[in-house]
Amino acid sequence: MIPHHMATVMVGLASILTLAHGLGRLARRCGQPTVLGEMLAGVLLGPTLFHGALSDAVLPLGVRPLLGTLGDLGVALFVFLVGLELDHRLLRGNKRAAVGVSVGSVVCSFGLGVLLALLLWNDHAAGDRLAFVLFVGAAMSVTAFPVLARILTDRGLQHTGVGVLAIASAAAGDVVAWLLLAAVLVITGSQSSWQVLLVVPYVVMMIAVIRPLLGRFLGGREPRAQGDGVHRPVTAPLTVLTVLLLVSGALSEWLGLHFIFGAFLAGAIVPRGGTERLRASVSDRFQAITWMLLPAYFTMAGLQVDLSTVDGDGLGELGLILLAAIGGKVGGAYLGARAAGQPGRSATALGLLMNTRGLTELVILGAGLRMGLLDTDLYSLMVVMALVTTAMTSPLLRWVLPRPSTDVLVRAPVTEWEVGKGPGAPARPADGTPSEVTR
Repeated sequence: MIPHHMATVMVGLASILTLAHGLGRLARRCGQPTVLGEMLAGVLLGPTLFHGALSDAVLPLGVRPLLGTLGDLGVALFVFLVGLELDHRLLRGNKRAAVGVSVGSVVCSFGLGVLLALLLWNDHAAGDRLAFVLFVGAAMSVTAFPVLARILTDRGLQHTGVGVLAIASAAAGDVVAWLLLAAVLVITGSQSSWQVLLVVPYVVMMIAVIRPLLGRFLGGREPRAQGDGVHRPVTAPLTVLTVLLLVSGALSEWLGLHFIFGAFLAGAIVPRGGTERLRASVSDRFQAITWMLLPAYFTMAGLQVDLSTVDGDGLGELGLILLAAIGGKVGGAYLGARAAGQPGRSATALGLLMNTRGLTELVILGAGLRMGLLDTDLYSLMVVMALVTTAMTSPLLRWVLPRPSTDVLVRAPVTEWEVGKGPGAPARPADGTPSEVTR
């Protein structure tokens, strides 16, 4: 890489960080998740304003592939942390509700997405019709569990029953969405059917083989406090977890599931017992990296959005997209939760949380754009839908759940860490382990 090119990359990343974190802080002041401001930063740098002159000056075409790669690495690290923070024990006794919410939200969203695709086909025909219909259905079915995790943390709900149910349901629903995307890849000829068939063995191997081996390796390797009282990670466990994250992400990408699923699974299989300090130490260091890299992903996604050409017909299509997206997720999750015996307010809260799209939606939409299944106009409208559904979650959730209370939340089983604590107390040991993911 020539010095001039490297300088351009550095200036571009500095510009991205400045704008993304500035708008992220503004979003937080407005009661929104940081990711919303960072997504908006990408749109503002794109061709919507000044016909792309700003992005061409700050982010020349030659540096965008490298910045996109850095953004992808940031996404992989972040979803690994989400999996690392997932507390499986809180699902005990609530599996029926998790299945109900997941199935309800996916089925209704996919169904409305298919109807929407049939309506939009004539104006946005791209590639194979069946692949287009399946892709739009999958895009409507996705829930952004990274953004959802941040909203739950901001509201202090991440370790309550409703929070864990939402995370588990979103993760399960996203697996289905990625499998649908894999089916689309097979239909379009972009992926071999035999590769897709290897998904089940891959997941079984990660859970039944890699997880026990990881537990044996990490056992007894908790970082010890140094002279300054800081717990520093042992190099070997940190290296092993990083390699696991990268290899799992590469395998899932090769299998057609996208690397984000493999990275999440790698974090989710890390044993919780006896690894509290190690996970906290790894989390602290990965968070510092994602803080720098993740905004590059949002910016690269936003550069593909062009709202300057949206006219009256486009606004009508946007209305249909929002109707299908919100109706499918909120309505489907609500019906699934009620069928599983959850009270009305909890079911409503779960529906609103499942409607959060954000990061994961951008990932799947970007895949559709690269495969030629979405044109630029429809891609732009779908990104706006992701922004709107993400922005509406926090204020509506504050209205449904004014404050955490056991009379409106799905109760989670009590663990030994929660004995003697009040309702909704974090299920964490008293060792300073952080309980949130930072985005």
